[in-house]
Amino acid sequence: MFDIRVQLGAVLDIDADDRLLPSDGPVRLWVTGVRLVVNRPPHDEWIWVEGVKLSPSGRRGPQTQILVRASKLPPEGPAR
Repeated sequence: MFDIRVQLGAVLDIDADDRLLPSDGPVRLWVTGVRLVVNRPPHDEWIWVEGVKLSPSGRRGPQTQILVRASKLPPEGPAR
């Protein structure tokens, strides 16, 4: 089990390899919500991270939900 603490308002850079369905490649996300996944693949902990996609320039895009490997999320700390 992972000890996950993702701060709301944090900006996460999520690589395509760390997502379950990486259809649009890496994503920069401004986090607005987080929830655990009950039916997850064995030996992997997955987290739904909800938020607003950000462009490389910081422009806001659509609201989205991304299934991310918990082991790839940053440890607890200040938002970037």
